[in-house]
Amino acid sequence: MPENSIFSPDLPGNTQQPLFWTGLKGCADSLAIASAIKNENRLFVIVTPDNQTALRLEHELAFFLNHEYPILHFPDWETLAYDVFSPLPDIISERLKTLALLPDTKRGALVVSSSTLMHRLAPREHVLAHSFSIEVGGQFNMELNRIKLESVGYQCVSQVYQHAEFAVRGSIVDLFPMGSKLPYRIELFDDDIESIRTFDPETQRSLDKIEQVQLFPAREFPFTDDAIKHFRQAFRNQFPEVSAKNILYLDVSKGIAPGGIEYYLPLFVDSTETLFDYLPATTAIVLSETFKDSAVHFYNDAEERFQQRKYDVDRPLLEPEKLFLSADELEQKVDGFSRVVLSTQNTAENSFDCQLLPDLTIDARLKEPAKQLLNFLQNFEGKVLFVAETAGHREGLIDKLKPFKIRLKQVKTWPDFISEKSSPCILVAPMDHGLLLEDPAIAIITESQLSGAKVQQRRRRRKSAAKELENVFNNLNELTIGSPVVHQEHGVGRYMGLQTLEIGGIESEFLTLSYASDDKLYVPVSSLQLIGRYSGASEESAPLHKLGSDRWSKAKKKAMERARDVAAELLDIHAKRAAKAGHAFSVEDGEYLSFSAAFPFEETPDQQAAIDALYQDMLNPQPMDRVICGDVGFGKTEVAMRAAFIAVQSGKQVAVLVPTTLLAQQHYQNFRDRFADWPVRIEVMSRFVTAKQQKTIIAELESGQVDIVIGTHKLLSKELKYNALGLVIIDEEHRFGVRQKEHFKKMRHELDLLTLTATPIPRTLNMAMSGLRDISIIASPPPNRHPVKTFISEWIDVQVQEACQREIKRGGQVFFLHNDVKSMDKMARELEALVPEARVKIAHGQMAERELEQIMLDFYHQRFNLLLSTTIIESGIDVPSANTILINRADKLGLAQLHQLRGRVGRSHHRAYAYLIVPPKSLMSKDALKRLDAIDAAGELGAGFMLSSHDMEIRGAGELLGDGQSGQIQEIGFTLYTELLERAVAALKSGKQPELDAPMEFGPEVDLQSQALIPEDYLPDIHARLVLYKRIASADTSDDLRALKVEMIDRFGLLPDAVKTLFSVTELKQLATPLGIKKVEAHIAGGRIVLGSDPQINTEQLIKLIQTQSQIYKLDGMDKLRFTQAFETVDEKIEFLSSLLDILTP
Repeated sequence: MPENSIFSPDLPGNTQQPLFWTGLKGCADSLAIASAIKNENRLFVIVTPDNQTALRLEHELAFFLNHEYPILHFPDWETLAYDVFSPLPDIISERLKTLALLPDTKRGALVVSSSTLMHRLAPREHVLAHSFSIEVGGQFNMELNRIKLESVGYQCVSQVYQHAEFAVRGSIVDLFPMGSKLPYRIELFDDDIESIRTFDPETQRSLDKIEQVQLFPAREFPFTDDAIKHFRQAFRNQFPEVSAKNILYLDVSKGIAPGGIEYYLPLFVDSTETLFDYLPATTAIVLSETFKDSAVHFYNDAEERFQQRKYDVDRPLLEPEKLFLSADELEQKVDGFSRVVLSTQNTAENSFDCQLLPDLTIDARLKEPAKQLLNFLQNFEGKVLFVAETAGHREGLIDKLKPFKIRLKQVKTWPDFISEKSSPCILVAPMDHGLLLEDPAIAIITESQLSGAKVQQRRRRRKSAAKELENVFNNLNELTIGSPVVHQEHGVGRYMGLQTLEIGGIESEFLTLSYASDDKLYVPVSSLQLIGRYSGASEESAPLHKLGSDRWSKAKKKAMERARDVAAELLDIHAKRAAKAGHAFSVEDGEYLSFSAAFPFEETPDQQAAIDALYQDMLNPQPMDRVICGDVGFGKTEVAMRAAFIAVQSGKQVAVLVPTTLLAQQHYQNFRDRFADWPVRIEVMSRFVTAKQQKTIIAELESGQVDIVIGTHKLLSKELKYNALGLVIIDEEHRFGVRQKEHFKKMRHELDLLTLTATPIPRTLNMAMSGLRDISIIASPPPNRHPVKTFISEWIDVQVQEACQREIKRGGQVFFLHNDVKSMDKMARELEALVPEARVKIAHGQMAERELEQIMLDFYHQRFNLLLSTTIIESGIDVPSANTILINRADKLGLAQLHQLRGRVGRSHHRAYAYLIVPPKSLMSKDALKRLDAIDAAGELGAGFMLSSHDMEIRGAGELLGDGQSGQIQEIGFTLYTELLERAVAALKSGKQPELDAPMEFGPEVDLQSQALIPEDYLPDIHARLVLYKRIASADTSDDLRALKVEMIDRFGLLPDAVKTLFSVTELKQLATPLGIKKVEAHIAGGRIVLGSDPQINTEQLIKLIQTQSQIYKLDGMDKLRFTQAFETVDEKIEFLSSLLDILTP
């Protein structure tokens, strides 16, 4: 059966009359359009009512056309008309790519939503004239191209992370062009391009070689000097009454593009064009019936926003007709092309005979789960195709259908399926909608139709984002001049930068530290492992030690004693937990899998990793103690539910401890919904439950009738007795005191403990870092989440009003946090006056429970749109439609609180906003300013963890074991404290007493009398050099060093000799460290090895050397081995020393 014969739809021959296609159901619309594209040599523009449909059609067309013809997508900006924000760079990148490719696309499809089609664009010359390509073997003049890139809006940076950035390092240019998914690394030889490779912006490591790169301009409008001149002239003509000191005007004049500049596009160009100007005359346009309505709706919105905003003096606005086509103009433009309308009315002409698939859900709860599917397959005459989302899902689907005797043949593509004789088949494609045709008889059944409503997100897969824990602290990434650093021998000083000094005629680089009374200490870069960031107290209150005084050694000794006691006590608890085997839960795989499959979303990579780790922990006999640290809304609750399921399935009870009544209710609802299909009894203990009900619950807990109990700290009360408690889940851990957590630990050493938190309080972080509790970080956001835009400012009426209106206008809701119950009514009146559209309600903890719950539910169901409340909402219910939060007097709240509150918004794919309103700077405390800086800096998603380590610096790390905060940490810094603690724990574990006065192990000193550094002309960025020095000095094995070498060559080009020597010196150190050698020296005519106080060398070999080769080796005193040997090059020295150290290794 040839595939064209499935549909061969009629196409409009002229532009007078549109053609109606009716009866298209499921994914039949895509199939019809795909057939048309196959049959006709022209471009089809598909105009969709919204962005979701656009994405669906894009995927389905690619599938039916088997990628033979280009399918372009012109995405929406996703900002409101006249917004003060610019679109995300990846959106602009995709748009530019489409604009550049359109003129050459004679056949294929362009998918666009109707509102996007109404925007006026810059003239075609802008995109086409400023697009150029770079290919291997071509010429690339550095200076010219730098000017060229900057003129089309690219920015020169030191490290490339996002679109429209480039970096130059010697003969390597990193470049992230618009329109590309990955950045490119271009290697030059003089002016010739030697190679082009893609690289990963996260790790900066190269990926694949490619032949050429297409470069598009960085913006959709010209931003060159001429364009800016044009803008200034046009701005003055357009808004004569606006002052010359207007911020927007001044910014653009200086070449800065402020947010929302896209809505001033007409001022940069002589005339605007529209997407229609890019289309060939033969184009056919495919519309939906509601096309006109959605256009009118969009234009009215823009008009209304213009009327609201046009009085703002700082941002004078252009009229909507200058920026958008009106609905009538749009219709005129469309009428110039031949048109197809997808209609739902049944007319005789061009009706396609498509049926809707019956309900085919496989319901695991029924006796015959796949009854409907089997009936359908038996009665259907034609060919059936199953479609799975990914290869993993395909395997899963094949396994899922095996028990029902449904054998599937795998095919690769749609044409393969059409020509395939056997049925049913299966293939992988991103599709949600099925298809049922009678002639020819074909059925497409998608995975989502079999599994019921599963929210499968279409998104580009991201790698897991959990950053390694150690790096949060030890890296010197955040060092600025003047930051406190800890040197293990000399104490806390201040970092003063890198310096190159000449010693004995050889240049080397040193890190300069300054100590009390302005003493300087120069640390050679090869021993940077002695230096760590100081984190314990804030930078101002960090101690500054005096060189050569005994204050530091005393402090260190005290801290070591403290560390030893802490270690002993901790090990005691942990030994008890380890020795008392906990409960190894057993899992009935089939049931667990069907429970997991009922989760309506796709797990993010980190979430999956956390679930896997937890699963392993629970099957282990040792008691589990795991912290799941994930930002608000990143899916921690699901992880907890999986754990609860495993516990209940093994006949144990689960206690879920939450900080507030509201949260207890929400969890109760969530757990009830999630466990609805299982015989699991869930109860809640909180103020909502009457005393009588509580008594019954308590009795039933003891008799084992209740499986899961959720509650506030009531669960800790003495009268609660459990029948078989197996797992404790603590949610929002940072809200509980140490005592409550210790209560659970003491209660049963063999309890499995699972803690969920967005910002782990320092003490927990502290334990996780010392390897005493396992931590899983969920840092990859669910798809469609953007970071919350955070503003910190004083109270400005206009801004508060604008913030509330932006949210209410897009149909959303606003949280307004005002933490003072007495003045709440006054505040409510002020807000009502400021924002007349707002319907305000008040919520605070002094209300009656029932009333409070009612208000929260009303807010959830959007019965009013502005909730004025105290911090009671901090751990509250999720309201996906609320995406703006204003926090009054934010300076009075703690870091964790601010982060939690900010996490109440941004739960959906809309851009969310948080406004922190503070008094003038002079009235705030130092700590408050610090907290606000930290929250401002950590704006990205998944930042809860980073914040927590900041909090640790602001507050000091909690003592590991109990209530006491620790002064030791303040004195010697957190990083060193954990190191001491780790050492003490390790010593005690191996049965030794930790030696308090034993000097810290610093490793040997290696001096080859030649340059060992990273030259400035190889890597000019001081910061990057510092980080690399630290990574080289801290490498543990030769494999680590090799990996580092590969990375450096990859990122910065071939290694100069000085860097090779630096690596060799570090390798010699690695060889000498286990031998207890203190110093290795080599000069032109020989050298010496100095042994430490407790050398671990092969003495027989040493004596043999001195006896058999006495002309080379001599002992000098008890601890020095001298050798006499002439060396020509550094390599000879290195070779000689390596083989000598090999011989001495026992």
